Amino acid sequence: MSVLLKKGDQGSEVKELQTLLMDKGFLTNEEINGLFDNATYQAVRAFQAQNLDKQGQPLVVDGKVGDLSWWSLTNPKPLIETHSAVDYKVMPPEAMGGSARGRAALQIAISELKSGAGEVGGNNCGPFVKKYLHGIVPEGNPWCAGFVSYCFSQHPAGSPYPYKVGARDILRAFQQRGWANKPGSGYAPKPGDIVVWWRDQPSSGKGHIGLVHQLKDGFLYTIEGNKSPNVQGFSYVFSRMDKLLGFGEVPDA
Repeated sequence: MSVLLKKGDQGSEVKELQTLLMDKGFLTNEEINGLFDNATYQAVRAFQAQNLDKQGQPLVVDGKVGDLSWWSLTNPKPLIETHSAVDYKVMPPEAMGGSARGRAALQIAISELKSGAGEVGGNNCGPFVKKYLHGIVPEGNPWCAGFVSYCFSQHPAGSPYPYKVGARDILRAFQQRGWANKPGSGYAPKPGDIVVWWRDQPSSGKGHIGLVHQLKDGFLYTIEGNKSPNVQGFSYVFSRMDKLLGFGEVPDA
């Protein structure tokens, strides 16, 4: 894609863009008109907020479709190679803390990671994605929050909050129960906590969520879904993490 598509453009390339956005669940068939209108602009921004370029870096959310966004629209999510000082397939020591409910959810996340869980047959598609989305929204939708809800729901006592497939919805459920901690509060996340980021912009309804594996030597290690095609571990310099909305811990009853 050598032509930059932006709001106000029209023609066959815009119609192709709209068809791709519809296939990924960001537009409806009725909105395919060959005009880069406001609906298309908002759909592009929503797609950019949830996807990566070929190097595994988040797309710039600007509502314009250049080479990087076009590549992401026409290719599966890139596999992200991560190097870590911890083994994500092993539960962190009990001495690192974390509630029993949180650690139980983390154990499920580790099991899913070890099984190779992730997308099959396309972006946000496949049996694992369907399982995580729990019938609340159809296959093709982002599944990071559904993955977290699934992990908590596997406890014999059931999920400590209503099953949700939106990152901010889960954070709100934690906030309502007094389980949330704001960024910069001095809270040190523990194994099995949730960590939530905003996407697009702080005031938008979009977000991303993962489970904390451990905080060690200044790095936060997480297990997340939908950042790459598979359930995968990631690491962050804790003091430099941005776009954070907060952390949450499910307490023991």
